[in-house]
Amino acid sequence: MKKFRKVLDGLTTSSPGGTIGSPSCGSAAGTPTSAATPKEIDVQETLVSENFQLCKTVRHGFPYQPTALAFDPVQKTLAIGSRTGGIRILGGPGVDCYCQHESGAAVLQLQFLINEGALVTACADDTLHLWNLRQRRPAVLHSLKFNRERITFCHLPFQSKWLYVGTERGNTHIVNIESFVLSGYVINWNKAIELSTKTHPGPVVHLSDSPKDEGKLLIGFESGTIVQWDLRGKKADFRIYYDEAIHSVGWHHEGKQFMCSHSDGSLSMWNLRNTTKPFQVTFPHGKIQKDGRKESCKPILKVEYKTSRNSEPFVIFSGGLSYDKAGRRPTLTIMHGKAITVLEMDYPIVEFMALCETPYNNEVQEPYAVVVLLEKDLIVVDLTQSNFPVFENPYPMDIHESPVTCTAYFADCPPDIIPILYSIGAKHKKTGYSQKEWPVAGGTWTLGSHTYPEIIVTGHADGSIKFWDASAITLQMLYKLKTSKAFEKPKPAEGRAAELVEEDPFAIQMVSWCPQSRIFCVVGISAHIILYRFSKYDANTQIVSLEVRLQCEAEDVISPSENENNPCFSESSPHSPQPHQQYPASPGSGTPEGNKDSIPCIKVKDRMVRVPPGYQAELVIQLLWVDGEPPQQITSLDINSAYGLLAFGNCNGLAVVDYLQKTILLCMSTLDLYGAADPYQRLTRSPRRNRQSTSGSTHTHTHTHTHTCMNTTNTHGAATHCVNNVVYTSRLSSLFSSPSRENSFSRSRSSSVSSIDRETKEAITTLQFGESFGRKSDALPTPCLWVGTSLGMVLLIPMSIPTVHEERMEEPVTIGPSGTVLMLKGSVLRVSFLDCMGALIQSPHEVWRDPNAPEDPDRVRRRKLINFSPSSSQDNCGEGHLAVVCSERQAKVVLMPSQSCLFVHNITESSFVLQADVVSVSNSVCLACFCANGHVMTLSLPSLRPLMDVNYLPLTDMRIARTFCFTNGGQALYLSSPTEIQRITYSQEMCDNLQEMLGELFTPIETPEAQNRGFLKGFFGGNSHNFDREELFGEAAAGKGSRSLAQHIPGQAGMEGMKVAASGVVGDLARARIALDERGQRLGELEDRTALMMTGAETFSKHAHELMLKCKDKKWYQF
Repeated sequence: MKKFRKVLDGLTTSSPGGTIGSPSCGSAAGTPTSAATPKEIDVQETLVSENFQLCKTVRHGFPYQPTALAFDPVQKTLAIGSRTGGIRILGGPGVDCYCQHESGAAVLQLQFLINEGALVTACADDTLHLWNLRQRRPAVLHSLKFNRERITFCHLPFQSKWLYVGTERGNTHIVNIESFVLSGYVINWNKAIELSTKTHPGPVVHLSDSPKDEGKLLIGFESGTIVQWDLRGKKADFRIYYDEAIHSVGWHHEGKQFMCSHSDGSLSMWNLRNTTKPFQVTFPHGKIQKDGRKESCKPILKVEYKTSRNSEPFVIFSGGLSYDKAGRRPTLTIMHGKAITVLEMDYPIVEFMALCETPYNNEVQEPYAVVVLLEKDLIVVDLTQSNFPVFENPYPMDIHESPVTCTAYFADCPPDIIPILYSIGAKHKKTGYSQKEWPVAGGTWTLGSHTYPEIIVTGHADGSIKFWDASAITLQMLYKLKTSKAFEKPKPAEGRAAELVEEDPFAIQMVSWCPQSRIFCVVGISAHIILYRFSKYDANTQIVSLEVRLQCEAEDVISPSENENNPCFSESSPHSPQPHQQYPASPGSGTPEGNKDSIPCIKVKDRMVRVPPGYQAELVIQLLWVDGEPPQQITSLDINSAYGLLAFGNCNGLAVVDYLQKTILLCMSTLDLYGAADPYQRLTRSPRRNRQSTSGSTHTHTHTHTHTCMNTTNTHGAATHCVNNVVYTSRLSSLFSSPSRENSFSRSRSSSVSSIDRETKEAITTLQFGESFGRKSDALPTPCLWVGTSLGMVLLIPMSIPTVHEERMEEPVTIGPSGTVLMLKGSVLRVSFLDCMGALIQSPHEVWRDPNAPEDPDRVRRRKLINFSPSSSQDNCGEGHLAVVCSERQAKVVLMPSQSCLFVHNITESSFVLQADVVSVSNSVCLACFCANGHVMTLSLPSLRPLMDVNYLPLTDMRIARTFCFTNGGQALYLSSPTEIQRITYSQEMCDNLQEMLGELFTPIETPEAQNRGFLKGFFGGNSHNFDREELFGEAAAGKGSRSLAQHIPGQAGMEGMKVAASGVVGDLARARIALDERGQRLGELEDRTALMMTGAETFSKHAHELMLKCKDKKWYQF
C-alpha cells in the first residue's frame, strides 16, 4: 500500500472562461506536480502488481469453421473441432470448455476414449494428440507427429488401447494410446489388395472392426476398394472392388452385413457370405427419367446404419440429392422402414452422428437422437418421435444469427434486471421443440461463491440487440430487441443513391445504457439514435422524431499554432497533440447529381402501433443529408437519466438533446465549441451556396416495435456505458488490407467511418455527463458535459438544469461551452471521475418507474433522482474531485476545479490505445487499456503507476478492436471470431477462483455391462471376446514402430495431468478411481512380468531337458 500526498493548486490563477490549461503538468510519466497551497489530499492506493494476472476464462458461441464431431455415449459429452485448431467440449449446463492446439492446425477427426476421460485428436499437420479431460482445463498428455505419411482416418475400438490410423498412402498403422508410440504391426496397402491389381487403391477413408469379430478390420479405400483384414492371420479375408468411390461405411450390429455410401448418390448393401457383388443398391433421391436412366445425384458423404429392437433399422445419411434443382438447401435424410424423411438445413452439413443407448457395436444400437453439426449451427434431432422434432439448444449458438457489430459488458448490475428481462423475453420463445431433455448432459457444474449478476449486450448488422445473462461464466439469451421495427422498410434506391445506400441500414454501432432507470440508447449506421424506455405493459406508442442538421462551415484544415500565440496552453511540445487523422470529403461533395437535402437516411414509421412489453421506442434522432452529402456517422454518445439529456457527436460537431422535453439544446460544430480560444489555426473555405443554417426540427410519428425473447444487461461502473470504436478506423485501416464484411466498422461507401482517413475535421470521440466544476471559480459542482476530441482536446460544458419536477418539464435547460480544460496526445477515449479519496464517482441517475403503469389519481408521479456529488464523501479534503482522462497515447489525472494536472503517464509511443476504461478491481479502481499491438495494461489511480503490461492478443483484424470492452471485477471480452465471444480476466483473485467456477468434464460413471449373448450366439458368432490385441500389436510380438515414420512428443501436462482430478463434489471419488486404476495398472504390469518370467523359466527347463536327453547316451569322447 502506498500513500500519495498531493498539493492543491491555488485558485488565484482561475479565470471566468475556464480556458486556462495546466501549466503545472510534469513532462515525465507519472511525475507529480506541486503547488504552494497547504491543502493536501490523502489517497491510500491498495492495488499492486500482485493483484493482476491475465488469463482466458470462457468462450461462448458457436465454434467458428467446425470440422469434426465426437460423442461419448457413457459420459454424454460432445466435442467439436475447428479449422483453427480449437476444440469445444460441451456437456450439461455450465459444462462448456474451450482448448486450443498450439500449432493451430485444423482438427480432422476426434475420438473419445469412451468413459476414460480422454480425447484423441488428429490434426491437419499429421499429428495425433491425447487430451486429458479429467481436469477442468484439459491438457495434452502425448503427441505423435507423422513425418512421411498424411493422416486421413482414425478408429479407436471401444475399451481398446490400440488406435488404428489410416494414411493417404493407403497404409494402416497402429498406435498404443497409453504410451503413444507406434506398433511394429503395419497393414501396407500393397498387401491389403491383390498383387494383380495395377492401380493404387487411394487413401484410407474408413476403418472399423467387425462387430462379429474384433480380430477382423474393415478397411475402406477412396477408390471403392474394401478389404476385411484378418489381424491374427495377417491376410485379407475378402476384397471388394466397386466402381464408385466410397465415402463412409456403416455396420449392422450383428456383423453379417454393412452399408456403403458412394460418390454417385447410391447406398450399397453387402453380405459377408457373398462379397462378389452388393445384394442391394439404392439411389434414395434418384428418380428414373423418361429415357429410363437414373438421375445423377450428389455424393452421399456419410451414412449410419443403426438397428432398433422394436422397429425397423434407421439409415441416416447426408447428401445424395439430385443435381436437377439448383439452390436446394443441404439435407439430412432419415430412412426408417419404408418412411423417408428429408430434413432441410439452413447451412451445409459438416458432420453428423447418431446417439445410441449402448457403446457396444455388437448390440442393438437403439438410436435416440442424431447430432448434426452445420457450418454455422448445431442441432440435435429427436429420433424417438415420428415427426423428428429438434431439441431446444441450451447453448448460446446463435450469437452470429446476424453479424455482431458492437458489444457491451456490464458486471455487477442490479440483481432485479435479469429476471425482469428474462420474464419479458420468455413470452416470445419459439415452440415446437422436443419435450425431452437435451441429450448432451455430461459433466457437472455448481454455482460458485464468487458470482454476481453480469450482462452482455450485442448489437447486430440487422439492427437487432441481444441481451445475454453472463453470470457465473455462463451465457443465456434473455431478450431480443429489433430496432428496425421503428422504421419503414427502405425502398430500393436508383442511380448514385443506390451506391450510397447502406447494405445494412439498421446496423448497430454503439449502445449506452442506464440500468437504474432502464433507459437504453442505440446508435445506428444510418446516423440515427433511438432512445428506449422499459415497460412491463404493452402500449400504443408514438415516436417523436428529431431531425438534426450537423454540418460545419469550416474545412478544419488544422495547423498547430505557436505556443506564444496561445497563452492558455503552456504545455511543452511533447504534450501537444499531433494532427494525426485525415478525414475524407463526403461522397456527395462536388457531384452535380447529389441533390438530397434535409432528409434522413431512413424514415420513421408514422402510424400508431401497439407494442408488447419490454423496451419501447420513445425518441428517434436522425442526422440529415446536407447539399447532397450523406450525414457523417455518429462517433460518440452519452445519456444521463437524472439530467434527462442525451449528447452525441461526429466529425462535424456536437449536439445535446433534452429527451424529456423532446428539444435540441445544442447543435454546434467542433470549431464553435472553442469560441475565441481555439488552440489550432484552421484554413477556412468559401461557404457553399444555398447552405442552410444549422438547426433542428421536431416531428411526431407513431412507432411500431417488436420485442422477442432474449437477454439482460448490467451496469458498468458509471450509470451509463458507451461503446465507441468508430474513431479508431483511421489507424486500424492501415493495419488491415482485407475488405471482408467482418473486418470493417462500416460496410457502406457512404459511411463516414470509412472516410475518416481523408478528412481533416476534428471529431467528437468521447462524451461524459457528470457533476463537476464548469469553471475554476465555481464553488459547488453542477451538471457538466465533458467533451473529448480526436485531436486530444478536452472541453467542459456546464449546464443549468431545473431541479423541481414541474419546472424541469417546462423550463428550458441552459447550456454553453466554458472552454478547454487540457490537451492530450491522440484521440480522447475515456473520461471518469474520482473523489479526493480515490473512489469512483457514479453518474447521477433516475430511479426506474414504469411509464405505462396505471396512474394513482391521489399521487402525483414525480421523478426520483439519485445524485452522487463529488463532495458528499469527502468531508476532510475539501471541495473538488479528480478527473481521469485517457487518450490513445496518454493518461492524465486532473484536479477540479483548479484544473491542475496531478499525474501524467505516456501509455505508448509505438502503438495506440484502442479501448480504455476506469474499472473496479479488488475493492479499488484502476485504468485498464487495450492497445493495438495486443498489450493489455492496467494503471493505478490516481498515480497512474503501471501495474500490469501483458502482450496478450496481437490485433489480427478490426473485429477485435470493434468489440473489445472492459468491465468491473477485472473482466473483459471481445469477439474472437465472427461467431464466438471470448471472456478474459485480468484479476488475480478471479484467476485463483476460476478453477472452482469451471465445470467438471469427467464424472466417474460405471461402464454399462455388455449384454449376455447366449450360448449359441457366442458359439456361432465368432470369438471376438478372445481377441488379444496386446498379443498381436505389442512390442514383444510386432516389434517397435519406425522412428523415422512418427515422432513422439511428450505433452506439457505429462503424466501428472492424469493424476489431477477435478475439484468439487466428485473430486475425492475421481482421485480414488484414478489411484485404483493406477494400482490396477501396476498390478497388471507386475502380472505380465511374472507371466513372462514363468514363460522364460518353462522355456529354459524345456531346452535343458532336451539337451539332457540328447547328451545322456553319449560317451565322454563324443563331446
